[in-house]
Amino acid sequence: MPTTRHQILLVDDEEEALAELAELLENHGFCCHTATSTRQALQTLTRYPEVVLVITDLRMPEESGIDLIQRLRDHTARQHLPVIVVSGQADLDDVSDLLRLQVIDLFRKPIYHTRLLDTLATLFPAPPEQPLEL
Repeated sequence: MPTTRHQILLVDDEEEALAELAELLENHGFCCHTATSTRQALQTLTRYPEVVLVITDLRMPEESGIDLIQRLRDHTARQHLPVIVVSGQADLDDVSDLLRLQVIDLFRKPIYHTRLLDTLATLFPAPPEQPLEL
């Protein structure tokens, strides 16, 4: 569990799924911002430059998760921001695009929470405990 509250942006047009994921991650020490569209996600990233990871749905009505990632990769200040994608229906072309855009991982919906938390623990390892001073 992280001791510093890493800020994560969650993007999904399904508000119930967004709320469930935010609750899970906040219960594990993360600070979550949420967005229901690519446009809202980009505004949130501008408002919160401390965000260290984006977890985005692949399929959204206006612009897809791939569109969001492409816009991040084209933006100099955010081109290396780590991204995890979640989807209930990714195909081979999507996987090819995601590899090209250097996403960290692709999770199938419904998300297997333990695997996601393991991935986050690898990305954000807990600092070593400091010995008690006597």
